[in-house]
Parts: sequence; C-alpha cells; structure tokens
Amino acid sequence: MKSIITFLVFLVISVSAQNQNPYYNKALADSLKADDYGMKTYIFVILKTGKSKIEDRKERRKLFRGHLDNISRLVKEGKIVVAGPFMENDKSYRGLFIFDVKTIDEVKELLKTDPTIKAGIFETDIFEWYGSAALSVYLKTADKIWKINP
Repeated sequence: MKSIITFLVFLVISVSAQNQNPYYNKALADSLKADDYGMKTYIFVILKTGKSKIEDRKERRKLFRGHLDNISRLVKEGKIVVAGPFMENDKSYRGLFIFDVKTIDEVKELLKTDPTIKAGIFETDIFEWYGSAALSVYLKTADKIWKINP
C-alpha cells in the first residue's frame, strides 16, 4: 500500500511539473499583475462614428490634435496600453483603446477627457477584456520604433 501511495504522489508531482513554464519569471509576473496564466483583465473600448458632424476643418483638426494629445497623456500615465485606428469598415468602428484600469466607471471618467468624444465625433462601446498581462511591456519597445510623431 505504501508503494502505491508513493507512486501516486510521484505521479501527481510529475504531471504538475510538466505543466510549469520553464521561463516563468515570478518577479516580472507580479510586477505586471499577471494571474497564473500570464493574463489579467483590462477595459476594452471601441470608438465608433458619433452623431456630431464638425464641418469646420480648423475646429476638427483642433479636436483631433486634442484627441491624440489625450491618448499620449493617458499612455504616459499608464492608463492606456493599446490605442489605434481601425481601417475603413462597414461597422462604423473607428478605433480602439485598451485601458489598464480596474473599472468601467474609471474608464468612463477618463473618456470624458477626450475632446472628440466630448464633441460627439466618437461614441464608445466598453467591455471588460481578458488578455496578456504583458501588453504594457510592449509600449517600451513601441516607443523606440516610430520615426514620426503623429
């Protein structure tokens, strides 16, 4: 009986060891607030074409400059980890943000700081999203490969 128990314990340890990532870095995972799967929850925002049509080109340019400046500020603050426009599509989807914050309510407050959203050029759909905790790390590389500031 003792040998059967020893064998079962050995089997459980062997199977569990096979599922471990040999590259796992606990300090890095903890710093990124990763769960055991290397994932975490973000807030995903889809920007859609809004109801407001701003015809004045100067005003529209000012609003979009403010939109880009606001994104840059939120990235520097660590609130946004991904942002970018969609290519032309039949859904009126214009772009996306992935926020690294705790709640949808916090995102709603942050979105109020975007002049294009305040002006009604964009509307938003907001979702909780589960993705790689390493998203924020890519920004350190991304900032080294662009040549022209948008």
